[in-house]
Amino acid sequence: MLLRLPGLIDPHVHLREPGATHKEDWQSGTSAALAGGVTLVLAMPNTQPPITDTDTLNLVLQAARRKALCDYAQYLGATPENVHLAPGLASRVAGLKMYLDHTYGPLRLADMMTWMGHLAHWPAEVPLAVHAEGRTLAAVILLASFYSRPVHLCHVSRREEIVIIRAAKERGLKVTCEVTPHHLFLSEEDIPAIGQGRAEVRPVLASPVDRQALWDNLEVIDCFATDHAPHTLAEKDGPTPPPGFPGLETALPLLLTAVSEGRLTLDDIVQRYYVNPQRIFRLPSQPETWVEVDAEAAWEIQGANLLTRAGWTPFEGWRVRGRIVRVVVRGTEAFRDGKVLVSPGFGRNVREELA
Repeated sequence: MLLRLPGLIDPHVHLREPGATHKEDWQSGTSAALAGGVTLVLAMPNTQPPITDTDTLNLVLQAARRKALCDYAQYLGATPENVHLAPGLASRVAGLKMYLDHTYGPLRLADMMTWMGHLAHWPAEVPLAVHAEGRTLAAVILLASFYSRPVHLCHVSRREEIVIIRAAKERGLKVTCEVTPHHLFLSEEDIPAIGQGRAEVRPVLASPVDRQALWDNLEVIDCFATDHAPHTLAEKDGPTPPPGFPGLETALPLLLTAVSEGRLTLDDIVQRYYVNPQRIFRLPSQPETWVEVDAEAAWEIQGANLLTRAGWTPFEGWRVRGRIVRVVVRGTEAFRDGKVLVSPGFGRNVREELA
């Protein structure tokens, strides 16, 4: 049975360009996006160098313009130095990303005065996405409420976090959140099967109780986001494995498998992987854009067959149901039966079109 879904929107991906293109670049990462039924990605700023000012933003957008195969926008990273500079770039970016907890790179904001500066100065109508865990998550919700501004909380993974977010929403605070497939489908009990180094991710894989709390509070979760964060196998199997999983190509099959098991509905996927991301991140519609899926196709996930440059997956050997057959973007067939059909540069910067 062929299903037609809207082109999916992933609001949280790491494409590693500039600075680490041996892991991924705009071409390989957006190839993986199309293979996963994703037609619009929002790219994170913790690259090398990080995207924090006009020069680095121009650098990454030049690469995207040459290489991207699906549509995109780029986040700006918050730093102590760009509190007053950042708002001038707001119209050109997906949003501002604030790293308040453990992250791989130089963008962590340890000073609450810097948090308050960005919360006060970043335009309220432009998305502000936050990496915050546990008590830090509670603190930034409180501070954002002082300024009556919306915040989007990335990759929620623990019971205490989703309970806090539910309470904030019930009190009318302007909070949205996302969850990753790896936090929905994996827990710390899966680490031995994945391998200690390969299982390194931030936030870390949590307990089965935490994982179940995400399912129990699904109505509180606004978005599915992969946090696609590719690293090579050599890096993951090395002495200091960096945190992160590739995820663009496995997310939709995992979610469709949950539909076949009665744990989700197709509407759950469409709302959290298209409707809500488009609304929260104020993204334009993509006319004549859709994904065709063979909902009955059963297959085994194998990292060696993925288009991401990472070449591995924490879901190695998992049996899933639902194969992406065809992806049409703006009326053009972009992907069919495992092959990307468009040329580098086909993807459009959706923020440039709005500017």
